[in-house]
Amino acid sequence: MLRLGLKRLLWGTMSVLCGSWALFSPGFAQTDLASRMKDPSQWPMAARDYANTRYSDLDQINASNASRLQLAWTFSVGADRGQEAAPLVVDGTMYVVGPYAGPYPNRVFALDATTGELKWSYAPKPEPAAAGVACCDVVNRGLAFDNGKVFLNTLDNHSVALDAKTGKELWHTKLGEINKGETITMAPVVVKGKVLIGNSGGEMGVRGWVTALDENTGAIAWRAYATGPDKDVLIGDDFKPFYDNLKGTDLGVKSWPAGRWQVGGGTMWGWISYDAELNLIYYGTANPSPWNANQRSGDNLWSTTIFARNPDNGHAKWAYQVNPHDLFDHDEVNENVLVDLELNGQPRKVLIHPGRNGYMYVMDRATGEVISADAYEFVNAYKGVDLKTGKIIPNEEKTPVVGKTVENICPTAPGAKDWQPSAWSPRTKLLYVPHQHLCMNFKASQVGYIAGTPYVGADVDMYAGPGGYRGEFMAWDPVARKKVWEIHEKLPVWSGALVTAGDVAFYGTMDRLFKAVDAKTGNVLWQFRAGSGFIGQPISYRGSDGQQYIAILSGVGGWPGAVANAEVDQRVRNGALGFTGAMQDLPFYTAGGSELLVFKLGSTIGQDNNHAPPQ
Repeated sequence: MLRLGLKRLLWGTMSVLCGSWALFSPGFAQTDLASRMKDPSQWPMAARDYANTRYSDLDQINASNASRLQLAWTFSVGADRGQEAAPLVVDGTMYVVGPYAGPYPNRVFALDATTGELKWSYAPKPEPAAAGVACCDVVNRGLAFDNGKVFLNTLDNHSVALDAKTGKELWHTKLGEINKGETITMAPVVVKGKVLIGNSGGEMGVRGWVTALDENTGAIAWRAYATGPDKDVLIGDDFKPFYDNLKGTDLGVKSWPAGRWQVGGGTMWGWISYDAELNLIYYGTANPSPWNANQRSGDNLWSTTIFARNPDNGHAKWAYQVNPHDLFDHDEVNENVLVDLELNGQPRKVLIHPGRNGYMYVMDRATGEVISADAYEFVNAYKGVDLKTGKIIPNEEKTPVVGKTVENICPTAPGAKDWQPSAWSPRTKLLYVPHQHLCMNFKASQVGYIAGTPYVGADVDMYAGPGGYRGEFMAWDPVARKKVWEIHEKLPVWSGALVTAGDVAFYGTMDRLFKAVDAKTGNVLWQFRAGSGFIGQPISYRGSDGQQYIAILSGVGGWPGAVANAEVDQRVRNGALGFTGAMQDLPFYTAGGSELLVFKLGSTIGQDNNHAPPQ
């Protein structure tokens, strides 16, 4: 039955880097995109800024008046599948993309950001077969913008540039092959005139890569693989990893059984951040293939690895493998939030990585040294992280064995947190983290590789973690290394987070609630019940009328939500790669949706109290 499910689904003293000092620093090349990051009226990239903060400087909506939020306008993207994309707002126009479904898969819309009026739309010419090989729903996580162009990744492995004013296609470039199980779901990122894109398909044995395209022509500038010889991984003389076990030649070959690196996964479908002063991009790679670790002895480099690379040529500066010889599908594509902290009296340029393995990593982003790594979720799959070696400490009792069901492994395959991005406030100096609270039973099995078909080798059954809840939205202090407050949710919190200068944090729930909470205390200030659940990314911007707006797509789906929007039988617990077991009740709360919701403050006269949270 797992195979059936797969066939259906495998389709401080701190300051924020993006804060003013970094963007105005002498080393920062002024580009169109960089200048727009300084304008709080706009939201020019999915993460809003290169530091991946998802922080808005707007404060018209604040903790004292958020209860007056009301709908301003709505828009349907016309495809009732998982809506994970972040809208962009540039010069008063909102750009939004739908999932790879409906009559016009991955259709792009340009809307007046104040009124919702449609300006233009663009529909790519799709290859329908892509939907059949996509893991974890046919989602798209957003667009990119730079120098008058909008950049789109389609599920069927194309990158497209559009004229931002007209929607006219300027170029398109094919980057991968569907018949290998390869797809693209990530939002592209533009750095120094290069469009950076990674591929998806680790559950199909796809070999992972990140590719840079010239933003004017679509020509490939460089491609860095996650497995294979150093020349393919773009590891050269400049590569200086912090830890000795990562030093050597062709480790992307030697850390695998003979030839297995060629179908070894390590895809990249998450987030890319950028430090202009160090001229380094940062991203994490996904799980090794297959999930059954008994078939791939060794550390399996460079899967589940955080890379720092030169965006000009793609060459690696350092790398850190988060989960050597990954046992549980613990990808590490999660966001790396770039902040400067004072630690032990010393200023440090760090990245914060909320690991899928349940640990909150604070790392020196110049060297790759792990400064701290503390559990932010219930973890029994590991016994901690050795800060001397940088290595995670496995719990031998939870090691999967072929043919044997190992029970009560926490966190699960989607980890303590998956792709859903957190947000950082330079005011509260807290990281706001949406995540899940699940455990699983895991049975490994032998699997053979056939190109374009599932290559997993595991039977998984997920369920709620200790306490019986399945999701959480929390605030984390990376200096004190502890949770400050938390909100438990009955379902996984699969939406992204937003935090503003009004000290309000936003997130959505899979059972249809969009919430505004006090960023300092976690008190719920306002909530709105939508037509479908939320797995999208909230944003904030200022309209031409001077009003602050909050926008998010509603439409349940993604890996946990496929049971509510696709042909997945909720009675089969190990369907959807094991997520069905934890989500059997989701179809009773919600079904698929396709609505873009935009909010602003309403008048104090005639206030709608129906959306106030329960007291």
